[in-house]
Amino acid sequence: MSDSNISDFTNTSTFILLGIPGLEAAHVWISIPFCAMYTIAVLGNFTILFIVKRESSLHQPMFYFVCMLAVTDLVTSTSTLPKMLIIFWFNFKEISFSACLTQMYFVHCFSGMESGILVAMALDRYVAICHPLRHSNILTNSVVAKIGLAVVLRSGILTLPYPFLARRWPYCRTNIIPHTYCRHIAVVNLACTDIRISSYYSLFIVFSVIGLDLFFITVSYTQILLAIFRLPTKDARLKTFETCISHLCAILALYIPDFFSSFTQRGAHYVPKHFLILFANMYLLVPPALHPIIYGVRTKQIRGKLLQLFTHKET
Repeated sequence: MSDSNISDFTNTSTFILLGIPGLEAAHVWISIPFCAMYTIAVLGNFTILFIVKRESSLHQPMFYFVCMLAVTDLVTSTSTLPKMLIIFWFNFKEISFSACLTQMYFVHCFSGMESGILVAMALDRYVAICHPLRHSNILTNSVVAKIGLAVVLRSGILTLPYPFLARRWPYCRTNIIPHTYCRHIAVVNLACTDIRISSYYSLFIVFSVIGLDLFFITVSYTQILLAIFRLPTKDARLKTFETCISHLCAILALYIPDFFSSFTQRGAHYVPKHFLILFANMYLLVPPALHPIIYGVRTKQIRGKLLQLFTHKET
């Protein structure tokens, strides 16, 4: 490649998002379930936020954490889906370099927040089951606010190196990103320099954030299960465990797509490219769509208030 071409790409101001390479003919059809999941995510999460804000009886730590999860789901899906649908429907694939880095930051930042909020919810379940009489004294509104702030600061600060490192690399090969959104590794792979710092930092985030979060969740649920098994009757054990099912479903909805996406990325040479991209999109689409369904259906308080709201409107 000539020096002139290298300089042209080094200061590129625009990237091209290809969508799902190999499935361009099916973009319109793929957009249908994507759009449906995004609609469910937006309507469902806004409904949860509205119900919790409206009903003072739901002003409790667990529901505050559910609201935090709803906000992160809305931001995560909204930072990617609108641009994705524009690519699928109108074939408008350009995105500015600054917008690409901003999208990268929001996607990774709020994905990390989701994981942190699930840890906070595990803490809430632990205190509610293992120390029920002290729950209101331990998880006060002030403590919940501090936990929320800690989750935001942790994810916000740890994600900052992603766009800063991506901005400093020279891009002299191509400005075409074979993806539907500006995923960190998809962008830095276009750089014509050694990107080991970005790769190592990405692995550090996986092990230090996701790994630690899973560790704390596992420790919390180990203590919870020990407390449940000490209960005198089977009915009491089942009733107590049922209070954890929504949270466990939320954990599975977030981490299963994440693990599949990570494992398939590691075996990228053996997995079709379009399959990798679809899995990466599932990680961003499935949790925001499933979380409001999980908490709307499984959580008795929210389900009851939702039914009360609709029956009141009908009368």
